[in-house]
Amino acid sequence: MISYIRGDVLFRNESSVVIDVNGIGYEVFVPYPVLCAMERAQGSQVELYTYLQVKEDGVALFGFADRQDLATFKYLITVNGIGPKGALGIMSYMSTKDLMLAVLAEDAKAIAKAPGIGAKTASKLIIELKDKFKLEDTFDGGISAADLGVPAAKAGAAPEPDDISEIKNEAVQALTALGYSSSEALKAVRSVPAEDDMTVEKLLKAALKYI
Repeated sequence: MISYIRGDVLFRNESSVVIDVNGIGYEVFVPYPVLCAMERAQGSQVELYTYLQVKEDGVALFGFADRQDLATFKYLITVNGIGPKGALGIMSYMSTKDLMLAVLAEDAKAIAKAPGIGAKTASKLIIELKDKFKLEDTFDGGISAADLGVPAAKAGAAPEPDDISEIKNEAVQALTALGYSSSEALKAVRSVPAEDDMTVEKLLKAALKYI
């Protein structure tokens, strides 16, 4: 099993990059953001965390910038109807953080916008992966338990004051009532810096700047 690769970028194709490792060129299929980064790094040494797919008609190597992205890819391909190319399409359309947030918020519409992923597949993805994604995996991105409507103590995080949690929850509900998706609302609310005198009205006004 090839789980990691380090070498010089030779060139990129439409959806893959070729990396020279001690004179051997490995073709690695990568998400679009990684592909763009590889183009800028052409001629330089890079490292990717990889997944090796073995099929009757051949093998394919998929690469990711970090282990969290690799883990997310492995979760995606466990969903019936989503193969490695489909998972790569999702990760080319949205970041791992955005995907986690969409799953935890049960925002099938956001996921269904990814190429080749319809509404039914997006809903199935949420059902199968919601229990696999953990809130703590998203904390460094600023997502709190309160943002997702989950009691902080249950999520294993430091509790947030009840009044602040309620204000955030009301702001999210107001934004979704205005037509924004759950993930858009959650991302906007969590982007607003905390203030001691925060009210729902102030939070809404500030959150709209992030949408």
